[in-house]
Amino acid sequence: MEDGERETWTTDEFGSCHTGAVGVVLDDGTVPQPVYFEASSGGGGQAVSQWNVYDGRPRRGRRAAALRAVCSCGWIGPEQRLDWDETGDQDLQTAGAGAADTCMRDWDEHTVEVERSAIPLPEAVTVLLAQLEVEVEKLAKSSPLAAIRAARRLEVLAAQTAYWPARDARRDAELDQAAAALGLDESGARALLARFGRWSPYH
Repeated sequence: MEDGERETWTTDEFGSCHTGAVGVVLDDGTVPQPVYFEASSGGGGQAVSQWNVYDGRPRRGRRAAALRAVCSCGWIGPEQRLDWDETGDQDLQTAGAGAADTCMRDWDEHTVEVERSAIPLPEAVTVLLAQLEVEVEKLAKSSPLAAIRAARRLEVLAAQTAYWPARDARRDAELDQAAAALGLDESGARALLARFGRWSPYH
């Protein structure tokens, strides 16, 4: 994904390994560079890749021909073409809102596929995790501090139960295999295994 400030999306489980956003495509099929906005004070500025700045107006980005969902993992969604003849006097934020919403839904479907491709959990474990979530949420309504203690116990349990599996996985699986099984990129898989296995991710 191109650099520059813009709205992004993540999921709780996959985090920055699957950071989604609305990408822009120009008429020639290329991806535009970020638009640089100088600060009003004259000191520095900001590079922006937010889709709605690419409306072809002076001092803004080149005019977008289409929007598409993009993900930091390299996945790219289908193009959503923009009809500038129908846009009229509307700004791109308004005229392209429907296409941008479609991009977000496309990325949501991508993350569902990532989840499906990850190593499956036994049904008993999935059910227990769902029950735990419900019970802690119920506890939070009656006793927030008790809910915090329960969450802390879950942190301790995770650290205890994942220690040896992380070390076994480091020994038995290649990093790309671990990343695919966990639905992460290799950097994310390395960091996760290192955290649970209690070694430096830089070794």
